[in-house]
Amino acid sequence: MTYFSPTDLIINPDGSTYHLHIRPDQLPHKIIMVGDPERVPFVSKYFDKIDHKIHKREFVSHIGQFRNQSIGVISSGIGADNVEIVMNELDALANIDFKTRYAKDQKISLELIRIGTSGSIQEEIPVDSFLVSKAAIGFDNLAQFYGFESTNMLANDALSLWCQQINYKLPVYGAKASEKLIKQFSSISQHGYTLTAPGFYAPQGRTVRMKSLLPDFLLDVSKTKFEGEIITNIEMETAAYYAFSASLGHEMISLNAILANRLTHEFSKNPEGQIKQLIELTLDLIA
Repeated sequence: MTYFSPTDLIINPDGSTYHLHIRPDQLPHKIIMVGDPERVPFVSKYFDKIDHKIHKREFVSHIGQFRNQSIGVISSGIGADNVEIVMNELDALANIDFKTRYAKDQKISLELIRIGTSGSIQEEIPVDSFLVSKAAIGFDNLAQFYGFESTNMLANDALSLWCQQINYKLPVYGAKASEKLIKQFSSISQHGYTLTAPGFYAPQGRTVRMKSLLPDFLLDVSKTKFEGEIITNIEMETAAYYAFSASLGHEMISLNAILANRLTHEFSKNPEGQIKQLIELTLDLIA
């Protein structure tokens, strides 16, 4: 068995994880993931009861009860680098004995549901709609440090061929959503392949004062298909969530409120209202 040293797995004096500050006894099986810390109470206000409120840096967690089940909502902050912290610590809480620092014999599979915002990169996917990410392709550098392994990972050969279509020379990675959760959220009619960008401005085709080296990136991506699937939308976390969940044995799905259409340059006139609707729909479907 592998022993996880005090410098590999940092445990706070109260027995909680270093960043999330959650203890193993507080961990729910079902967790809603959001990016914005201020969005956490907009989810937890629907809970029947909140047992724990925890806040450290951008990581805010509310854990409680909803319709006779234990549930939590946790903010990751922005980007795949924060997802890396969240997923390692959630998995450690579920599958490592914090007293002995050895992995548990019986592994626990968490159920994780991301509620996030996203931009469409297809003209026919309208602003103010909802979309389920069937799979996501990550342009961040996590795959240079992790050997993601799962039947839910997208094949490297297929990813390399797709990158040739957009003349992109650096390695990417990709993974699929949980089939179980795709079925659970099948009433959301729009499904697609999501691009996970490592930034908000140039990596998502925006230009302010800094010049982008890939000014046609979004348009090039929008015209391609990955194994017959168009790339429908762009955001900053889903690929990392899917790769970690697939490799660690957790169920994960990403639900997107489409607030912008990057090709038609439209933006939602009521973004907070759209997020509220997606939160309410999500809670109805997980009950």
